Amino acid sequence: MTDFNRSVLPDAVRSNGATPNPWWANAVVYQIYPRSFQDTNGDGIGDLKGITSRLDYLADLGVDVLWLSPVYRSPQDDNGYDISDYQDIDPLFGTLEDMDELLAEAHRRGLKIVMDLVVNHTSDEHAWFQASRDKDDPHADWYWWRPARPGHEPGTPGAEPNRWGSYFGGSAWQYDPKRGEYYLHQFSRKQPDLNWENPEVRKAVYRMMNWWMDRGIDGFRMDVITLISKHLDGHGRLPGEVGSELSEGEIGEEGYTDAGPFCSDGPRLDEFLAEMRREVFEGREGYMNVGEAPGITPERNEFITDPAHKELDMLFLFDHVGVDQEGSKWNTVPFEVRNLRARLADQQEAVRNAGWASLFFCNHDQPRVVSRWGDDSDRESRELSAKAFGMLLHMHRGTPYIYEGEELGMTNAHFTKLDQYRDLEAINAYRQRVEEARCQSPESMMAALALIGRDNSRTPMQWDASRYAGFTAADAATEPWIGVNPNHVEINAAEEFDDPDSVYGFYKKLIAMRHGNATVATGEWNLVAADSEQVYSFTRTGGDDTILVMVNLTGRTARVPAEVARLLGNGVSESQVLLSTYDAVHGVKSIARGELARWEGVVIQL
Repeated sequence: MTDFNRSVLPDAVRSNGATPNPWWANAVVYQIYPRSFQDTNGDGIGDLKGITSRLDYLADLGVDVLWLSPVYRSPQDDNGYDISDYQDIDPLFGTLEDMDELLAEAHRRGLKIVMDLVVNHTSDEHAWFQASRDKDDPHADWYWWRPARPGHEPGTPGAEPNRWGSYFGGSAWQYDPKRGEYYLHQFSRKQPDLNWENPEVRKAVYRMMNWWMDRGIDGFRMDVITLISKHLDGHGRLPGEVGSELSEGEIGEEGYTDAGPFCSDGPRLDEFLAEMRREVFEGREGYMNVGEAPGITPERNEFITDPAHKELDMLFLFDHVGVDQEGSKWNTVPFEVRNLRARLADQQEAVRNAGWASLFFCNHDQPRVVSRWGDDSDRESRELSAKAFGMLLHMHRGTPYIYEGEELGMTNAHFTKLDQYRDLEAINAYRQRVEEARCQSPESMMAALALIGRDNSRTPMQWDASRYAGFTAADAATEPWIGVNPNHVEINAAEEFDDPDSVYGFYKKLIAMRHGNATVATGEWNLVAADSEQVYSFTRTGGDDTILVMVNLTGRTARVPAEVARLLGNGVSESQVLLSTYDAVHGVKSIARGELARWEGVVIQL
């Protein structure tokens, strides 16, 4: 259906610098976390048949692309981001035949399917890794194996090849008695990093990707893809290894050094991505490839997504979702509008001439924006702030991503006990910071988990007010794998679906504007009133058409900035208000008074 709703952007309209404009330039992507979306067999875990059963809902919303978090065969140590077989579906989610059915039914409705792909690392149960544990096997150097430090007993503290810490807590090295060496894992110990320096690794990855593309999927979202190239010294040694010419940096508060600067945006990243483009995507049409990009600056995003360089179509940058963190992820600071504006402005300015931006606040690794930066304390505040952040995001230049339930204004889980969490990162971080390093108090850590922990976005999709929110049958013998948010009684799709004033109804309007208005989709972006403490405002311009966007991102009344007031001249009429978080009449009256109500956002045709 969405193919027919979305107009084709004329070549006279510039998007990312490609000619003709790519199909996704005015598309909207919806991310599905399969284990939390819809359970059809009563085992408490969402499945592929569940996604298929909800396609009409997604088509009604108007999105164009469905991005599925991993459904490959996996031990589920990191909820599927630890893949043990790239070319099979995990029985938790169904079968390859179920996947084929989902593809066919999605395509019939004009929806494309993009699969999440993890090729920086695999599961330690993958056949490649098991083979690599034998030094004489052809797969022996498919992973980053290193001996213990000289003079240390292998497997004992201090014997690790260097002092890198894992993102999930503890050392980034795990000793394997069978091989007698350590392997690198930037994440869980069950997620060993692949050695992309080995061309045979890359060939195997490309063969697998082509297998999926030939099966009919429409592209990939590639997890931490910017970590595949590591920084090595002139002799192939990692920083901090014995004899290495590269220092590994200073030890942090958790007792380890940071691997990030040495594994992000490495020296061969552009080479690897260009090779992937040639080997997998060249000659194909209608696909989309997007990469998760830790460690990438807006300037590098411009280079990598510039179609002239033939690497990736889009990247997910993370500088803007770190504005409420200082130092450690778990050290949270108050949200300030100016900090978010500065980061998003950098991203927009970087792709002014070429390249493209991915627009997101929420995903499976981020908490719910309405709880994080908005106000979920009561229904009115929740709905207004959910609409405000939705408007802000979707009116920027780039491709917007909606995370399941974001279109309903779903909130954080508000867990209060550690045993309510299922996320490996959260559980390990508590142990590492509170019990081992003792660099954070239990109370502070629990508060941080409640605000930004990943499980906040992973509670079951709230379809209706029944016992398990319609995620699984109310009389199912098995409870959902993670607790259902109690507020599903008030916040659910059934409640909002037919209400044009609901958050869901508002998101439908945002998507329709992206589809039908070339200025919203690709027009130039220019910041207005860069110093306002409450109001984020900018213009979008396409030819003679100019749209003004201004959003009060606080729960207090705000003055309309002087720079914005000058653009508005003698005020606006109701017909000029294209969208409002309240309504057109309210927006006109607010502007006449020179102020915006709490969480008030307006899109105005100038």
